[in-house]
Amino acid sequence: MMKAWQILLVDDDPVFTATLSHALHRRGHTVATAGDPVAALDLARQQPPDAAVLDLKLAEASGLTLVAPLRALRADMRILLLTGYASIATAVEAIKLGATHYLPKPADADEILAALGRAAGDAETPPPDEPMSVDRLEWEHIQKVLNEHDGNISATARALKMHRRTLQRKLMKRPVKE
Repeated sequence: MMKAWQILLVDDDPVFTATLSHALHRRGHTVATAGDPVAALDLARQQPPDAAVLDLKLAEASGLTLVAPLRALRADMRILLLTGYASIATAVEAIKLGATHYLPKPADADEILAALGRAAGDAETPPPDEPMSVDRLEWEHIQKVLNEHDGNISATARALKMHRRTLQRKLMKRPVKE
């Protein structure tokens, strides 16, 4: 059984935040919530948590911007990036920046706690049986180029030789399931 943790939950969706906070609290953990990076860092500075669950998209900000400052506050903090816009590019960036794990939404409290409980990766994880679909490959490529251009839609559209509005429509959609 996992010890009771102090968890900082950062998400701009109040319904999701309340639901997950309640579920984590029912499992014996103390949860502080914030809806934006400024509030999150204020809470973390007051009392650095054992773990942080960060949403990738926070209104106009990115949860990735919180990884390094949180890690600086407490080197052993477990940091999990959660996102409804999962891509290989953002997963790689999250880990490079110091996140412990990365999970696509929807993820329930048990999956989140299991990920936070794993300090290291699993070398026994099997590779996928099937290659990615063409639609999924397109999504991953767009995410990679978007990341290379620091989230700048216009620069990404130029690099992809795509109209900016077309790119914006593609980005509004959820990633293709595998």
